[in-house]
Amino acid sequence: MITAELRRAILAVAGPDQDPQLRPGPAPGSYTSSLPFRLGPGPRHALAARLAGEPWIATAGITSPGYLTVTVTHDSLATLAVRIVRAGPACAASDALRGRAVPAPPPPDLPAEPSWPAARAALAAHLTARLAATAGASVSFYPERAGVPLPGIPPSSPAERSLATSAPMPHPLPAPGRGRAGSPQVPAERASVAPSGPVAEAIRYAGADHARFALARMPPGGPAPGAAIARHVLANPAYAVRYAHAAAAAVLRWAAALGTTPAGFRPRQLAEPGELALLDALAWLPEQVAVAARRGRPDEFAGYLEELAGRTLDTMDTTGFTAISTISSERLWLADAARTGLATGLGLLGVSAPDRL
Repeated sequence: MITAELRRAILAVAGPDQDPQLRPGPAPGSYTSSLPFRLGPGPRHALAARLAGEPWIATAGITSPGYLTVTVTHDSLATLAVRIVRAGPACAASDALRGRAVPAPPPPDLPAEPSWPAARAALAAHLTARLAATAGASVSFYPERAGVPLPGIPPSSPAERSLATSAPMPHPLPAPGRGRAGSPQVPAERASVAPSGPVAEAIRYAGADHARFALARMPPGGPAPGAAIARHVLANPAYAVRYAHAAAAAVLRWAAALGTTPAGFRPRQLAEPGELALLDALAWLPEQVAVAARRGRPDEFAGYLEELAGRTLDTMDTTGFTAISTISSERLWLADAARTGLATGLGLLGVSAPDRL
């Protein structure tokens, strides 16, 4: 959300045809742009002065050799926790690709694909369109753009859904590295001739969600995923991202059981380095969607979700979150924001985000 607003603020001064090319700054809540390199000395300093006048921006200036560096206020960064929860799936939306038309194929039938590269290419084309629509582009196979495709409605084909069901996972949350892979059961009502091939076999073995995430994060020309995609350990990204979502959901569930729910919000209460790092990662969600869509690289967005999951787990493991009986309202908002951001990202990839693993 912050990156989407910063993009709009920059383009309001520099012109809509420019690309700010935002990059992370030196600290949480700071951002850099190479746009001033393409502007003259006068316009670049006018841009910095205009941004510095925004109430949600603490500092804005041109640094050597010509980068724009912007730092938002602490309140702006901290309040992102509340804004993400209230926005829901729309927290990933932006207008970064407004005016672009993106033709796209229908959802792929992954089990029917003959190889991992073919399945990756089919899924990448479909996911690129989903991400582009979220970033404001017009996509041909959507009858209309009605905001962000909702998580929980994965676009997998009927064949993919009927080929495999996820094996039951341990409850409550297993300790990292001590989960079990399980053996998914094939429904009896499936077609008499089941799809064959490496992707179909992976879906049978690992489950549709794990196989789909493995395909989504597979770069062009990358190696085919191995049997490790079925493992319930944090070294398996397909498990780690969904585990992080479940960990954030567990904080909220346990707090609710004690009668504690998010209420008031004091931004100054979110100031720990890990909390600020998690907020900073969440701030990049709309921009990461847009960049992955522009480059046609949904694997880069999957990689971002892995980073967000790591920040979430690091934060949920701290004392301020594990001592549920004394957890602050502000930390509950942050846990809910992490849950919302991860669920939204997984939903864009067509992967489910369970509250319990």
